[in-house]
Amino acid sequence: MNRKEVAKLAGVSEATVSRVLNGVGPVKEDTRKRVMEAAQQLNYVPSALAQRFALRKSGNLGVILPFLPKVNLFSTYYFSEVLSGIGITAKQRGYDLLLLFREPDEPKDYVNLFRTQKVDGCIILGAQDVPSERAVLDELQQGQYPFCLINQRFDGKTFNTVDADHRMGSFEAVKHLANQGCKRILFLNGPSVYSNSLDRLEGYRQGLAEMKLPYDSSMVLVGNYSRKSGYNLSEAIAWLIKEGRIDAVIAANDRMAIGLLQGLRELGLQVGKDVALMGCDDSDGARLTDPPLSSIQVPFYEVGCMAASNLLDVIAESEHRSFEIKLPVKVVVRASSAAENFSEA
Repeated sequence: MNRKEVAKLAGVSEATVSRVLNGVGPVKEDTRKRVMEAAQQLNYVPSALAQRFALRKSGNLGVILPFLPKVNLFSTYYFSEVLSGIGITAKQRGYDLLLLFREPDEPKDYVNLFRTQKVDGCIILGAQDVPSERAVLDELQQGQYPFCLINQRFDGKTFNTVDADHRMGSFEAVKHLANQGCKRILFLNGPSVYSNSLDRLEGYRQGLAEMKLPYDSSMVLVGNYSRKSGYNLSEAIAWLIKEGRIDAVIAANDRMAIGLLQGLRELGLQVGKDVALMGCDDSDGARLTDPPLSSIQVPFYEVGCMAASNLLDVIAESEHRSFEIKLPVKVVVRASSAAENFSEA
C-alpha cells in the first residue's frame, strides 16, 4: 500500500496526505480526518525515514567524544556512566545515538552536523576552555542549534550545561579530613582547561578557610586524570609524607587516587595509616582497593540522563531556550580516610 492509494481514497492530493501524516503545514480538520480514516482503512503506515526527512529530522542525537588513542573510553567509569544515561534516555524518547570522536587538533565543524541533517542535537563531552572550542560553541549558539555541554562550563557564556557540584565536593572532602585530625592536606588536581578542575580547586581553598587551615600553592599538584599521572607523582608525594609535610591527599578523580595508592605502596607507605587519601567519582574501583578508597560520589549516570532529557525537550519544542543544571554530590567515607586507621599528625 502506498500514499497514492491513500490520496485516491480520501479524495485529496498526495501532497496533502504527506502534510497530514507528517504533521507539517496547514490542513483543514475535515481533510485531516478523511486522510487518517483512509490510511487506517488501507493499513498504511508511513516510513519513519520518510517522516523524518519531511520534518527535516535525522532522529539522531549526536554525542561528541574526545579521541584518546591510549585510553579505552568505554572502560572508564566517567564516560561509561554518562553515555549509559544519555543512551537510555535517548532510546526512551525514540532517538538513536551517533557517536563522534574528535582528535585534539582536528577542526571542530559541529555546525555542519546540523546542516547535513546528521543530528538533531548534540551533547559534547571533554570540551576544553581554549579559544578554538569557544569559537565553535559560539557558532552553534548563534545559529540556535540545540547542543549541551557535560561537565564543562565557560565563564561569561550561557551555553546549555549539565554538571555536578564539584566545588562542594572538594569543600566537603576537606572538612571531612580536617574533622579526622588532618591539618596538612595536599590536593592533586586535573588540568585547568576543565572547569571542574577550577571548581574543585575553589572548593578545596574554601574548605581550608572554613576549617581555619592555611592555603599553600605548593600543596597543589596537577595530573591529567589518568591512573598513570597519579602513579608518577607518588614519589614526590611519598617524600612529603615522610618529611611530615602532609598527612592527607585529595585526588580530583579515583583513577589518579588509585595510581597514587599503588605508587605509595611500592614505596613502603600504607594509605589509611601513614596518610589519608580521598578520590572523586566513587567509581567501582574505589571499593576494590586495599584499603577501600574514600571518594566524592558524583552522579554521572544522572548527569547523562538530565543532559539528554533537557536537550531533547528543546528539540521537541523547536524553540531556543537555555538550561544550566548542577547535581549534588556527597562524600563516601571508607578505610582510606577513617581516623582510627591512620596516625595522628
